[in-house]
Amino acid sequence: MIPLLIGKKRDGGELTRAEIEQIVLGYVRGEVPDYQVAAWLMACYLRGLTDAETLALTEVMAASGDQLDLSTIGAPTLDKHSTGGVGDKTSLVLVPLLAAGGVAIAKMSGRGLGFTGGTVDKLESIPGYRTELTAQEMLAQVQRIGCCLAGQSASLAPADKLLYALRDATATVESIPLIAASIMSKKLAGGAQHILLDVKVGAGAFMTTRERAEQLAGTLVRIGEGAGRRTHAMLTDMSQPLGYTVGNALEVREAIETLRPDLPSHPRFEALVCALAGHAFALCGLSPDAAEGQARAQRLLQSGDALNKFCQMVEAQGGDPRVVDDLNLLPRAPLVVEYPAPESGYVAEVAPRTVALAALQLGAGRQKKEDAIDPAVGVEALKCVGDPVQAGEPVFRIHARTESSLQQARTTLQSALRILETPVPPQGVLLA
Repeated sequence: MIPLLIGKKRDGGELTRAEIEQIVLGYVRGEVPDYQVAAWLMACYLRGLTDAETLALTEVMAASGDQLDLSTIGAPTLDKHSTGGVGDKTSLVLVPLLAAGGVAIAKMSGRGLGFTGGTVDKLESIPGYRTELTAQEMLAQVQRIGCCLAGQSASLAPADKLLYALRDATATVESIPLIAASIMSKKLAGGAQHILLDVKVGAGAFMTTRERAEQLAGTLVRIGEGAGRRTHAMLTDMSQPLGYTVGNALEVREAIETLRPDLPSHPRFEALVCALAGHAFALCGLSPDAAEGQARAQRLLQSGDALNKFCQMVEAQGGDPRVVDDLNLLPRAPLVVEYPAPESGYVAEVAPRTVALAALQLGAGRQKKEDAIDPAVGVEALKCVGDPVQAGEPVFRIHARTESSLQQARTTLQSALRILETPVPPQGVLLA
C-alpha cells in the first residue's frame, strides 16, 4: 500500500488525510520503514503539497503525541514563533510583556544550532533557571502567573522530530510546505487559540529572499486559519544582527536592559518587540488594532509591569530574580576586547552570519546537537547599518574565554563590517 501512495505523490496526485495518516503515523509506530518515508518526502519536495495536504500533514503531526489543553485558562491564549536569526532574543522580552498585558502564553523554544541561537540556551545562563518542565507544570504556571518559557516537550508532535531528522538526511529540508507543517504542528499541539508568527528575511535568516519569506508566511497563516486558530504573520528584517548582542548571557542582559525602564535599549530591537506585542494584543482582542496594542506595549515596558512579570517567571522556574538588578550575576567572559573601525564613514553592512560565525568560534553556539556551549562568550555589534563611524571607534566588543578563540573571532569579524564614505540609509526592522 505505501509504495502506491509514494507513486501517487510522485506522479503529482493529491493524498487524502487518511493516506497521509497511514504514512506518518505508520512511521511513528515503526510500521513504515524510513526508506519509504524518505521516498515520499522527496516526492513531496519535488511535486509540492496542496493546501489541503499541508493542513492534513500538520494536523496529523500535531496529533501524533500529547496536546496541551489550555481551555481552563481564563485569558486569551497565544503562541509565538520566530523563524530564527542572529541575536534574536525577542521571546525573552515578548513573553513577559504579553503576560503583563493579559495574554496567557505557554512558550516552548529550542536550542541553538549553526548560525541561529536558541532561547533555551539563553535562559539557562540565568542561574538556576529550569527549562525542562512537564506539560502539567507549564499549565499550572501559566494559570498562576500568565506565562512560562521552557524547552520543547518531546511528547508534543513527536512525528515532527522524526520527519525532520529524515528531511535533514535526504536534502528535503527546503520545501516550504514541509517547513510550514513542521512549525505549525508544534503550535497546534501547544493548544493556543491565537498564533503570532515572526518570519525573518535576509542574510541572517533561513529565508534570505522576501519572495520565499512571503510564501512561507502565507502558508503558515493558511494552516493556522484552516485549523481554527486566529493567526497573523509579520515579515521582519534579519539583514544584520538583531539588537546589540550575539551570545547567550549577553542576550539575556540585553533583554533585561530592554525590560528595565531605567536603562536604554536598542531602538530596532525595542521596535520589533513592541510591534509584535501590538499585533498580539489586537489578535487576542485586547486592543482595537495593532497601533493601540503597540502603545499599550510601550506603556507596559515604561511602567515596569513587563519587568515584574519577567521576575515572576524567572522565580517560578527556579531562576535567581536578582539578575534583574545585578547583571553581574550572569556569566561573564574573562577576556573582553573592543574591535576598532578601520576607517571613517558610514556603516553599510554588519554581516549577520559572519558575526554568528565569530560567536560560534568563541563557543557561544554549537555545530552539532551534542556540543556544549559557553554561556558567557559572544559578540556585541555596537553599530547598525546607517550609523556614522570614526576610524578607531569601537564597532564590535568580543567576549572570549581564551586568547586563541579571541584571535580567531577577531580575524572573522574583519569581514563582517563594510564602511562607505557616503551616507547609508538605516534599515527598518519591520518589512510587512
